[in-house]
Amino acid sequence: MPRTDVNEFKQLINGSTRILALCGAGLSAASGLPTFRGAGGLWRNHEPTSLATPEAFAIDPGLVWLFYAWRRHMALKAKPNKAHYALAELAKKKEHFLCLSQNVDGLSPRASHPTRSLRLLHGNLFDLKCFNQCGYIEPNVLRDPLCPALAPAAEDYPPDQTMPLLDPTIPTPKIKLSDLPQCPNCKEEGKASPLRPGVVWFGENLPDGMLEEVDDWVEEGKIDVMLVIGTAAAVYPAAGYTQMAKARGAVVAVFNPDVSARAGLGGNDFFFQGDSAYFLPKVLEDIIGEVNVPE
Repeated sequence: MPRTDVNEFKQLINGSTRILALCGAGLSAASGLPTFRGAGGLWRNHEPTSLATPEAFAIDPGLVWLFYAWRRHMALKAKPNKAHYALAELAKKKEHFLCLSQNVDGLSPRASHPTRSLRLLHGNLFDLKCFNQCGYIEPNVLRDPLCPALAPAAEDYPPDQTMPLLDPTIPTPKIKLSDLPQCPNCKEEGKASPLRPGVVWFGENLPDGMLEEVDDWVEEGKIDVMLVIGTAAAVYPAAGYTQMAKARGAVVAVFNPDVSARAGLGGNDFFFQGDSAYFLPKVLEDIIGEVNVPE
């Protein structure tokens, strides 16, 4: 069984130099964002993974964009929680800290996590890029709604009312391709190409050079601690990083409310069952001090 003593872990990480973190959707759970992998992880009776493919976008770009426009709206309403700020502060205190995030919600950058130590493995909801891969990218587009056709995804309703877009009994608005955001480069060349979310869909490669960059960091030397936060690390390439870190001598510490996430941990590792927004500030407090979340 892995260890669970907070003070024991604090002693370990206080003296650690090279620290690797892998973050998943559970990191943002305390910010109110759904993980989709738990109970009821559906969007209008669609498995979200069925919408996260180039093929789905090619078939019905309006439906896919409504899903991502709603996620953009939810992410913009959310605020980084104490776990985001704790990791950002750790990055400022520990020069040899690298954080790999599978999240696309933009909350880690909004917590002022230094870009030098943050790798967004699956891209960013707020980046736009050409679906036809002409190379056009528009970073960090925060307007909401993104365009008039996607306004139904940016509406707010009282907690006791269901947003029409989320009610599977109400048909989704039919959106013409020409009413979606368009690539300006392709338009100049007389071609029509919609813009798409700047995220990594199933079946796509991670951003150019990112895997090699992370592998190079791992190979530089011994890793003291690996933090696995809010993820089961079930999807490759992220799933392989825990094994890579262990091969480099790392003690693995998992932060997850799901007890099944401790599977594969040994007696030298740690498991903290609960919300990372509670545990991370606690185990890092000797390094980063008190975490203050801006109002």
